[in-house]
Amino acid sequence: MEVTMELCHKNSTLQSPALEKLGQFVLEWRTRWETSPPDFERFEHELHARIMAFECELLTEELARYDVAAEQIEVGGVTYRQALTSAETYLSAAGLLTLERHLYRPAGRGSRSICPLELRAGIIQGYWTPRAARQAAFATAHLTPGDSEALFAELGGMRPSRSSLDRLPKALSAHWEIHRQEWEAALRTEESVAHQAKVIAISVDGVTLRMKGEGRQAKRDQPGKHASGPAGQREAGCGTVVLYDAEGERLQTVRYGRMPERRKATLQQQLETETSRVVAVRPDLQRVLLADGAEPNWHLLSEVDQACGPSSQPSIEIVDFYHACDHLKEGCDAAWGESTPRSKAEFERLKTLLKEDGEGVERVIRMLKYHRGRAQGRQRKRLETQLTYFRNQRHRMGYAEYLRHGLPIASGVIEASCKTLVTQRMKQSGMAWTQTGGQAILTLRSLTQSDRWQPAWELLRADFHIPVTVCYAQAALPALPRQGQAQRLHPFIDHLDFTTLPLAG
Repeated sequence: MEVTMELCHKNSTLQSPALEKLGQFVLEWRTRWETSPPDFERFEHELHARIMAFECELLTEELARYDVAAEQIEVGGVTYRQALTSAETYLSAAGLLTLERHLYRPAGRGSRSICPLELRAGIIQGYWTPRAARQAAFATAHLTPGDSEALFAELGGMRPSRSSLDRLPKALSAHWEIHRQEWEAALRTEESVAHQAKVIAISVDGVTLRMKGEGRQAKRDQPGKHASGPAGQREAGCGTVVLYDAEGERLQTVRYGRMPERRKATLQQQLETETSRVVAVRPDLQRVLLADGAEPNWHLLSEVDQACGPSSQPSIEIVDFYHACDHLKEGCDAAWGESTPRSKAEFERLKTLLKEDGEGVERVIRMLKYHRGRAQGRQRKRLETQLTYFRNQRHRMGYAEYLRHGLPIASGVIEASCKTLVTQRMKQSGMAWTQTGGQAILTLRSLTQSDRWQPAWELLRADFHIPVTVCYAQAALPALPRQGQAQRLHPFIDHLDFTTLPLAG
């Protein structure tokens, strides 16, 4: 039995209705100059619309070539038989594309149909062309679905709905999470470590997010635990790995963001593998662990450091200078009065000493101890709190020594990451997140802010591109286009072996 495979083609470009309309528009517009200069903005708008219509026509014709018309195909080791043809609409960067395509179904009732056209062309979510999906994903990484919808409407071309813009990042994130470790490793192998790098700094911090369907009950159910913090909020984790040169200039920054998770386990694994890859290439780098005073963060960073193996020089723990200054300001206000001229003057003096004097932290501790001994009640409690903080962190506050060695003393990178990764996009008025929805945004933002968007998209896009094999060796060559009709070739080549023809994918 002879089985043929056909690829459908549309009208030739020279006979394109959209191209004809574009030409007519240009000629008609020029006649308007015979009376007075026409509105240039209107010309821009209408020209763009007609060019997009022409692009859609070309895209539709090209996309149709990915369709397969055969009796049986094989995908992923499963055999499918042709079931029916139906029209479908896809969204390209230029606009909507509508065309007929073939569907196939495996043996058995209730089995789901597949579309070879979508698999071979890499259609995402059964709707987005690859370029449209990339643009939409990039937009929703930075803007809400509603704002993204308005942006695309303003730009012209495709006009995705906010609901489809909301679903797309989740679909992409689902694929990313399946391959996350493999793909993150692939991204690292494409990057080199700058030869002028001297320091690698690892930081971690967190930002509370409002979570859907969560309140205080989880903590109340734990013996000995009391509810704390705003109801329904949990902490998302942010981590950075930064390379600095000998002058303290930042050379490269990798950012990671993860939704709330016990002990930030996934974030820790990401920081460990990222740092290990760098120090394996450059074991001479000075490791710096940089964070605020929260003990869980120091515990996590210590485990990251240990996972990277021994170093040629001891790792250095540094408390963020500006966090230390916040505590110093609180101590000065407790000693000399809230924001009084004396408190402000002493704060500026002690802040300079803390940063530039090798004994700066000891002088701060002596000041706090002296005033605590003279205070009572709430004032004494405030001073005791700050005195305890500086005593506990004194071994991480040798700022004058750190600066002499060109080490970073401020965690501005991780603070900025918390703000740009999480706060700006995910803490707008009324926002609440699910674990999967929030991670979809954090993943996209982490990739864009780490300058990994281009290679990351190539990995994502390829995951939607599925090879399709025609099961029969005998098939006709693709039909030649003629006035929009599919047709058989001349009989003398009807029986060529189809296995010699290339199939995309």
